[in-house]
Formats: sequence, structure tokens, C-alpha cells
Amino acid sequence: MNFTFKPLATIHTPFKELVDMPIQPRGAQDVYATIEFEKKYEEGLKDLDGFSHLYLIYYFHKLKKPALTVVPYNDKTHTPRGVFATRSPMHPNNLGLSVVELVKVEDNIVTIKGIDVLDRTPLLDIKPYIENFDKIDGETKSGWMQSSDQEVKLKRSDKRFVQI
Repeated sequence: MNFTFKPLATIHTPFKELVDMPIQPRGAQDVYATIEFEKKYEEGLKDLDGFSHLYLIYYFHKLKKPALTVVPYNDKTHTPRGVFATRSPMHPNNLGLSVVELVKVEDNIVTIKGIDVLDRTPLLDIKPYIENFDKIDGETKSGWMQSSDQEVKLKRSDKRFVQI
């Protein structure tokens, strides 16, 4: 079974290079960006401004070759991990996921805050964060990831996932 996705929009960010970018939205809390939707999707943005946060599903357009094992940025032990147990961009389908703060919606432009992606990243879908659907009650686990909140905020990308 094959799938074909067409981008709905382009994410415009201040990040022009893959190196020295925040690696998660926690490290980009004060970074503003815009999402420019194709005009034909503008009607679908109706009522979006009533939400505080959004899920962005996007395509890692600069990724050339995925890997099934990677050493994640926040792994203090530098242990190779299965890619599906990481937030690495190296997943086989090149899909990324970020939760961002919604600032405003004007016509076909959505302004967001807390974005950690490369400029001109193609957006495949957008969904509202709904606390009654998405909030996790009870104990949660983060597997191998032991970095503190402060360490996550300060971590920046290096060349490990940059491919020429």
C-alpha cells in the first residue's frame, strides 16, 4: 500500500541551517514562526484561534537517508538506540511532530511560538491540542531519556543527523 502526501503549508522559521538549532520545542519556547497555508486550505483554519496549542505534523525535507539505530542528542550515555524509541529525525517516513503555542490566525497565516524546525519545512497536517483528549493522567515514563528540563531547553543540534 502506497501513500502520497501533499504539503498543506510551509513553516517559516528563523533556522536556516541544521546545526545549532533547538532540538525540541522546549528549547525554542521564545521562537516565533509562521505557517503559510495554501489559500485553498484557508477555510479549514476557521475556529483554530480558540485553541492555545497545536500539534504540527511535518516532513523532514532535508533528510536523505533514515537509520534504524541512532545516538540521540539527550542520551548522556551516548548509547545507540532504536530510532522508534527516539525523537530523532532519522525515522523511515521522515515525519516530525511538534507541539507549539498558537499566537494568532490571520487569513491563511498561522503565527506560532516554540518551534524547533528548519525554515521552509513542509507541513502535512495540523491538529489542536485538547487537554481532555491529550493530557496524560497518572505516572508516565520517558524510557532512557534522563535529561533535566533545563538540559533539554539548552541542547542544540550538531552535525550527527546532517547529510550531504
